[in-house]
Amino acid sequence: MGQNLWDEEELECKKLTSAEVVDRLKNQPRVSPWGVIGAQIVVGFFVACLTVLITGRESAGWSAGYGSLTVVCPAVLFLRGLTGRFASLNAATAGLSFFVWEAIKIAVTCGMLFVATQVVADLDWVALLAGLFVTLKVYLVAPWLCRIKITV
Repeated sequence: MGQNLWDEEELECKKLTSAEVVDRLKNQPRVSPWGVIGAQIVVGFFVACLTVLITGRESAGWSAGYGSLTVVCPAVLFLRGLTGRFASLNAATAGLSFFVWEAIKIAVTCGMLFVATQVVADLDWVALLAGLFVTLKVYLVAPWLCRIKITV
């Protein structure tokens, strides 16, 4: 029971020089928040199309697409709010702006889900939640997705 699972040397922190920090930052992927939203739009479109192909019902595709929109639209609003002039005045306004826009984002998401039955005819909740879930998971793979170079 008293067995140590970690090597004590691995837990020690190493102070980095500024050159090492710059070198490590150069190797980190740069992901634009707008690129993440773009990836969410693309993934949401494919989820909606795939849902139509799997179920054979157009209403399921619209439901999945609306589920994706319940992620994308509030995220666009949130990002637009964070890149406004007020948010960039100083650290205090940036912090306050983050929490205000996050609250707005949550409220818009809940509102969109609340009116879903009025917006989408013959709403399929499973397809809507699948679209929402898959689009949310883009945040996890966005650094990889945004690094892919598409050549035509």
